[in-house]
Amino acid sequence: MQSVAAALTMVRDDAFFLKAWLRYYGGIFGRENCYIVNHGRGDEVAALADGCNVIGIPGDPHPNFDMKRWRLLNNLVQGLRCYYTHVVVGDVDELVVVDPGDGRTLLEYLREARPRRFLTPLGLEVIHRIDLEKEEISDRILGPRRHVRLAPHYSKPCIVSHGAKIARGGHFSQYDKIHAPDELYLFHLKFCDFRNYTEVMNARNAVTESVGADVQTSSIGRHWFAEARGEDRAVFEAFSDLEMKAGFDLGWVRKRMHRSWGPRGETGFWSFARPEYEQQYVVPDRFLGVI
Repeated sequence: MQSVAAALTMVRDDAFFLKAWLRYYGGIFGRENCYIVNHGRGDEVAALADGCNVIGIPGDPHPNFDMKRWRLLNNLVQGLRCYYTHVVVGDVDELVVVDPGDGRTLLEYLREARPRRFLTPLGLEVIHRIDLEKEEISDRILGPRRHVRLAPHYSKPCIVSHGAKIARGGHFSQYDKIHAPDELYLFHLKFCDFRNYTEVMNARNAVTESVGADVQTSSIGRHWFAEARGEDRAVFEAFSDLEMKAGFDLGWVRKRMHRSWGPRGETGFWSFARPEYEQQYVVPDRFLGVI
């Protein structure tokens, strides 16, 4: 039984992403070290997460859903830190990966990592190039999908071994230093599969419609609202317009993160600049099958 690292997420009916999350973190940390908040106490979530630590909570819709969610996750992280050195926390469609060229699993990496800090993996968004990638996703995502785009918004301080507070959405923390190791990546999976994307967005739009919330007055991300969604196929077709970059040396991105690091106004949180990079990369073969 290990006490080096635990993984924590909250999910409501996202079986596609939960299966990937469980395969990855359950395989590396052990299911007994995986903690899942089952929002709405869904039967499918409970069945898929068998062997994990499942916390069922009411699923009543609320316009400040995201604010409540991160208040709960913040407190769970700090409680778990009493028993684990590191806690990896994030959305169910986010997976933290150590570059396979390093030779260590995430658990092995964290066993040797210095504690009492936040670690910030480099955010990469897995994109489904529907013009090139016809293979369906089964038990692995990287393989059928080979393309990623830079996603500074998902370079999150998500590996926690310090008592500082995390902001709503997990994008910032009140820890005043940045540690962004070269070996760490966060793969965001929202756009990894066109068919699943449309199903998930339909479900999320139904939630916001049921609470009568709008983009301006609620504490829910814009992507949950039908009016901010756009046309699904056009979103995916546009990925082919992103500039294709050769190689996979992303050290320059981490340098920019360090250079722009500073306080986020008077909020007590710290952050780096998050420009939009209209670029895509093909992941090296060493990453295939990792998630």
